[in-house]
Amino acid sequence: MIIDIHSHAWKFPGDFSEDAIQQARRARAGLEVNLAVRYEDYLRTVPEGEDFRTVVFGGKARLSGMWVNDAYVAEYVAQDPERLIGFLSVDPTQPGWEAELKAGHQELGLRGIKLLPMYAGFRPDEARLDPLWEYASEHRLPVLLHTGTTFIAQAPLEYTLPRWLDTVAIRYPDVKIVMAHLGHPYEGECIAVIRKHPHVYADISALHYRPFQLYHSLMLAQEYGVWHKLLFGTDYPFTNIRETVDGLRTLNPRMAHSKDAWLNEEEIEKLIHRNSLELLGLD
Repeated sequence: MIIDIHSHAWKFPGDFSEDAIQQARRARAGLEVNLAVRYEDYLRTVPEGEDFRTVVFGGKARLSGMWVNDAYVAEYVAQDPERLIGFLSVDPTQPGWEAELKAGHQELGLRGIKLLPMYAGFRPDEARLDPLWEYASEHRLPVLLHTGTTFIAQAPLEYTLPRWLDTVAIRYPDVKIVMAHLGHPYEGECIAVIRKHPHVYADISALHYRPFQLYHSLMLAQEYGVWHKLLFGTDYPFTNIRETVDGLRTLNPRMAHSKDAWLNEEEIEKLIHRNSLELLGLD
């Protein structure tokens, strides 16, 4: 089974400002991504013979011009509740976020939290987020955060650094945390954090189309012995399951100059089929 821990649901273009849409054209070099999300399109990218489960979320970041209501995510999940798992999202810079947190979980039945610190303009270890981390700890909700680079000019890179999750994990060691995109281009810092904390992980979503960078990032993970802390994810609609699986499986012949420099192919397969739901308490 493949567990896609990172996919999106939103109304496009309605959930985005015109400025965000224009800036999103920089998301993938040489390719303009179609940001429309359709579950039937996603299904067509599942490799033949593979079963799957997928975590789905929207996102809230007023600073960057993105706002997806959690009710829409719940509607999207209702299309296939046996396979889809919904996460809520909050923007802690906006009033009413604590009420939205509780409503998304208790009323809509969403089972985790997605945060966009850089896009919304906050550090995840700020004191104003203490109620969120306390709630996640009490209710055993995993928290997945965007870490790494962005194409949005007004989103401060400082807020995306993996080091802030080290601070959070020290204070809230029982919360299951996932850093998206392996924190790229701060992969070394991300790996240092996931190695330290038993319940902190990273996903490899939206990295396969930068194969040189991904190869070296996974080699770093291999050298630090943290393959088991890496989770499969796509970042649909920016890419999909089939492209991500193929990208991982072709890294060695494309990037390694000799078999002595190959990534462990057994670990690559374990990554593709890792039971992330069990690790995050969602099984």
